[in-house]
Amino acid sequence: MLRKSIAFVFIGVLAVLVGCSGQSAKEEMYDHLEKTVTLEDAFKEQQSALSELEQEEQKLYNQIIDSSMNDLEKIQQLSDEALALVEERKEKLELENESIQSAKEEFSKVAPLIGDIEDNEEAQSVANDLVAAMEERYAAYEKMHSAYQEALKLDEELYTMLKQEDLEEETLRSQVESINEKYQQVIEINDTFNEKTESFNKLKKDFYEAADLNVSYE
Repeated sequence: MLRKSIAFVFIGVLAVLVGCSGQSAKEEMYDHLEKTVTLEDAFKEQQSALSELEQEEQKLYNQIIDSSMNDLEKIQQLSDEALALVEERKEKLELENESIQSAKEEFSKVAPLIGDIEDNEEAQSVANDLVAAMEERYAAYEKMHSAYQEALKLDEELYTMLKQEDLEEETLRSQVESINEKYQQVIEINDTFNEKTESFNKLKKDFYEAADLNVSYE
């Protein structure tokens, strides 16, 4: 079972508004945008944890495949360990999703403020592009999350299957192919997610410049 690692591009570093006085629509948008960034911190943490669990599980899978099929007890033990890791991955995935949903809810407060930006068509235009990019990013995440859940189910089926004494080689090969196809789908959606993340990061900076917001980046 060959898995390519899934690499994420995260939303940009926190920007600090300098010399803020009053609360214009632009400044309210800034607040919601930066809170969105902060709320996705847990997403970053869970991605790191998921990556480590995936590597551990891959090692167990390799040990299973390298084991003699006559040593069923060892294979069953390793499969049980792998199943435990699948459960941990499910938990991390749920925490990751909670982080994204919280950030998504916060970000939804940005769009209604765009119409309140006065006498700055450029800032309005960039803000609309920013919202569109982020909405496409969240749509990609939903697809990726769903595909990853399906991949976890296939992993679970695989390790349960490997514990069987009468497992046929063709059945195993078919399951591994299904898993690889599903993870390839996850990777492809992940590429779209990363592209939209990069677009958002750029457009956020462009918006702050167009809106004449004096920000510094931590």
